[in-house]
Amino acid sequence: MNDEAIELASLMCSRLCHDLLSPVGALNNGLELLADEEDPALRKEYLALLADGAKASAEKLKFFRLAFGAAGGFGDRVDAGEVRAPLEALAGASGKVAFGWVADCTTLDRAATRILLNLGLIALDALVRGGRLDIGLEAGEIVVRAEGTRIVLDGEVRRVLAGETPPPTSRTIGAVLARTIAEREGRTILLQEEDGVLVLGASKADKPIGRA
Repeated sequence: MNDEAIELASLMCSRLCHDLLSPVGALNNGLELLADEEDPALRKEYLALLADGAKASAEKLKFFRLAFGAAGGFGDRVDAGEVRAPLEALAGASGKVAFGWVADCTTLDRAATRILLNLGLIALDALVRGGRLDIGLEAGEIVVRAEGTRIVLDGEVRRVLAGETPPPTSRTIGAVLARTIAEREGRTILLQEEDGVLVLGASKADKPIGRA
């Protein structure tokens, strides 16, 4: 493994740790409060806090397993429902993002799965005040559309998606991974920004991403 590969792996781990810190911290806080609490009503409240933290942690681990990891057990193709579920869960976690999914396939190849999930995460991060996230998979194209009252796309992420090569960071690692895989597969990363709308995607008409 060369130095670049080691650096990218380290950055993926950093992003994973960053995103898991909050739900795991909630689990830790809930356990500490529960240990010293004897009031039944408060114990019930703390148990609910623990359940929420455990659910959020599990959902993020499922997401990153497919987006960053080897995703063992799925083989060369991944059921579209397995791809949709963790992304929809992340979108709904805040209660501020509506989620839509339209697909003309029932399975996705591993490359398309990683591209889609990383672009989806970038779009979710840009919906700083909530809004709507829509996913479209049709005729070999991946389209991720985010719409909200305020869209904030990280400048370094934008540069990576636009084809530039700034030094990778834990913030940009998803964009680096999506673009690297897309280029390897002969796909083109799409980036369009309008007032309140961000559209990301990847396309190559002669290479289907999924299977009906």
